[in-house]
Amino acid sequence: MQDELLFDRALVEKYDRPGPRYTSYPTAPQFHAAFAEDEYRAAAARSNGAAAPKPLSAYVHIPFCESLCYYCACNKIITRNRERAAEYLDWLKHEIRLQGELFDDTRRMTQLHLGGGTPTYLSNDQLAELMSVLDDAFHFAAPEEREFSLEVDPRTVTPEQLYELRALGFNRLSFGVQDFDPEVQKAVNREQSEEQVVGLMEAARDAEYESISVDLIYGLPLQTVASFDATLDKILALRPGRIATYSYAHLPSLFKAQRMIRNEDMPPPERKLELLELIIRRLTAAGYVYIGMDHFALPDDELALARDNGTLQRNFQGYSTHADCDLIGLGVTAIGKIDDTYSQNVKETAQYQHRLESERLPVMRGYRLSDDDCLRRDVITTLMCHGRLDFAAVEAAHGIDFTTYFADALEALGEMQADGLVEVSPHRLDVRPAGQLMMRNLAMAFDAYLKPEEGRYSRTV
Repeated sequence: MQDELLFDRALVEKYDRPGPRYTSYPTAPQFHAAFAEDEYRAAAARSNGAAAPKPLSAYVHIPFCESLCYYCACNKIITRNRERAAEYLDWLKHEIRLQGELFDDTRRMTQLHLGGGTPTYLSNDQLAELMSVLDDAFHFAAPEEREFSLEVDPRTVTPEQLYELRALGFNRLSFGVQDFDPEVQKAVNREQSEEQVVGLMEAARDAEYESISVDLIYGLPLQTVASFDATLDKILALRPGRIATYSYAHLPSLFKAQRMIRNEDMPPPERKLELLELIIRRLTAAGYVYIGMDHFALPDDELALARDNGTLQRNFQGYSTHADCDLIGLGVTAIGKIDDTYSQNVKETAQYQHRLESERLPVMRGYRLSDDDCLRRDVITTLMCHGRLDFAAVEAAHGIDFTTYFADALEALGEMQADGLVEVSPHRLDVRPAGQLMMRNLAMAFDAYLKPEEGRYSRTV
């Protein structure tokens, strides 16, 4: 795909507007409080009764951090009081047991992702305890069938701990680097040395993790093209299998932590486009394949291979190589996808504890998809994973006439077609090289609910 990615500055500027990231469709603003525990339990029962029940996946939210990263928009608890994490872990284990009772013993968990916050805020002994409870409740698949990943803050672990985490069953790591420049790190209150990251990368390779990813953020305060180019030099020297390059969305009116960033330190809007162009040029020249959205991977990485052979998937954690799973969200704010529903847990730890004390699942809100939702989800997911749509395949799966059903969407794509972003024929839609970076804009044409709101979404490019 690196040969297909084209950065056209004028087109990027034209289409860089607020829009959803489409880790789900419908997106989270459609979730509602009328969806509650009973609906969730019914969805689990339907998923068990399917002709071919899907494998299980889980996202586990560990909300704790020792210090505040000013750019962060995640749900987190800043504390050095380890007792709070120990108490949370007890309630989390209780939720896991309650959830485990809902799913048939014959089903196996093939995917697991620990996010945060900082999952490695928990000690390795606590993580071992957590993994044991998860295995008892959901029955881990054989090691060769698993995709078990963990987000790692390099400031919170040692190389020795990575060997222990590998022994616990984790086979994928994602290191949050963001930027190596000391001034940028200081401006966002996340200071870590290059030596820390290098040592951890070497240990992860020696421990034989199957996938090692590095997260970077562009558009942070004090970043320049020259400073970020130096960060890319260091990352490319490490040559991780995957690199995620996230665009920083500065929304201090929504996220209190971001108010700690000085306005005068923020780069001008054109800087982000310069940084994006730099990222594309450097990573593709180094042999990385553009997967989609923010993700690049080496040609022999599973993501790149899945992109090529048509098996790439997308879920709340981003791109994946595994088959579509029923996703169980565990912990505060965690989001799940069971059968034809989405659900989200309560946001506050006090609410979380109160629900579990009453032997109730901590579901706060959710959504059950209609036939139209399922159709549009398939179309958007196919576009974002494969960059093309075969109208006949959609028609056969959903019993519609594509051009009639999506007449409004195809009309909305007219300007993008005129600009060379897509090519629409009577039988298919193909994303052209210049349109690869505007995938969110293309998906927006098929979104039946979208009401653009400047303050709600990050910009699409």
